[in-house]
Amino acid sequence: MIDAYSVLENVRDKKPLVHHLTNWVTIYDCASVTRTVGALPVMAHAPEEVAQMAGISSALVLNIGTLTKDFIDAMIIAGRAANKKGIPIVLDAVGAGATDLRTEESRKLLRELGINIVKGNAGEVGVLAGVEAEVKGVESISVGGEPKEIAASLAKAAGATVVITGKEDIISDSEKNYIVKNGHELMGKVVGTGCMAASVIGSFAAVEKDRAKAAASALACFGIAGEIAAKDAKGPGTFKEAFFDALYNLSEEDVKSRLNVDEL
Repeated sequence: MIDAYSVLENVRDKKPLVHHLTNWVTIYDCASVTRTVGALPVMAHAPEEVAQMAGISSALVLNIGTLTKDFIDAMIIAGRAANKKGIPIVLDAVGAGATDLRTEESRKLLRELGINIVKGNAGEVGVLAGVEAEVKGVESISVGGEPKEIAASLAKAAGATVVITGKEDIISDSEKNYIVKNGHELMGKVVGTGCMAASVIGSFAAVEKDRAKAAASALACFGIAGEIAAKDAKGPGTFKEAFFDALYNLSEEDVKSRLNVDEL
C-alpha cells in the first residue's frame, strides 16, 4: 500500500515550483489547486521565457486543452529545458482523438520530449496507444480494449508512467500498476477537475521520483478531498468551494482512513 500522505507532506514541506503551459479554460483553477496542495504554480507560456522558467522549476505540466501550433512550439522549448534539467514532465492529452491536430501534436510531444507521465481519459490514452477509440470534445465515448492493458502498453512503448482517469483511476509504468478508487461523482460535474488533477500529479512528481507512486498518491489525495467535500455540497458550485478547503486541510487521518488504492 502506498503512503500517499507522506508524499503530500513532502509537497507541503518543499513547496516545489510547478511550471504550467496549460489551457485557458482552467488556468486559474490549475494555479489555485497547485497552491492549495502546497506547491507553487507559475503559468508561463511565452516562447521567449519558457526555457528559463522550466530551468528554475521542479516539474513541468503540459496541457493541450486550448491548442495552437505556437503553443506546441513553446511546449517543446520548455520540455527540452525540463529534460536537460532532469525534472518530470506531465502531459495531459486533453481531447487527443477528437481532432487530428490534437492527436498529431500529442504524438509529436511524445516523440520529441522525454515525457514522464501521460494522463488522459480512456479514449485519449487509447488513441495514443494505437487502439480504436472515440473521443467527443474532451469526453471518452468508447475504447477498444481493457484500460489496464492499454495503460501498460502505452507505458512500455513511451517509457513513461500512464494515468487513465475515470470512475476508477488506473496508473501503470508497465511494471507497477495501481487502481485508485477514491473520488466522488460530483468531481465529474465541475469543469476543470481533470486539468486540476494533472497539476496535483505534477506537484507530487516534483518531490517523488517514483512516478507511478507520485501519480497514485496524488489522485488518492485528490479523490479523498472530493469525498470529504461532497458530504455537505448541494451541487457543483458548493462542491467546488468545499473541495479546495478539503484538499488544503487534508490530514494524515483523512488520508490513511479513506485511502482506497489497489496495487496489481
